[in-house]
Amino acid sequence: MNALTIRLLAAPKAVPMLRRAVREHLGDNACRDAELCVSELLSNVITHLGEGTPVTLRISGRATRTRVELTDPDPRVWPVLRQAADSDESGRGLALLGAVALRWGVTQGPRAKTVWCEL
Repeated sequence: MNALTIRLLAAPKAVPMLRRAVREHLGDNACRDAELCVSELLSNVITHLGEGTPVTLRISGRATRTRVELTDPDPRVWPVLRQAADSDESGRGLALLGAVALRWGVTQGPRAKTVWCEL
């Protein structure tokens, strides 16, 4: 499988576009979890770094394992897994990521970080 790379500015309207791109790249049957991960990763950037933050999405791998990566320009703001209460309206994104991914993590560079997961 060829890798997919998309550079864009983080915005709520970009979520359905990225989901569609993932679906077209991976195929309808193989992408539901990848679509969810992309949505959650982009939503975290919007929430914690702000709308308009430049990001790069990369999807790579084979049929047996797919890697989803989202890179943003702030190496200091790391995602934190929270225990959301039933009444909380947010705070479940990384729990969802952890539930569907085989593993996930963060790679820090000097001027950026990449949050990734493997499916």
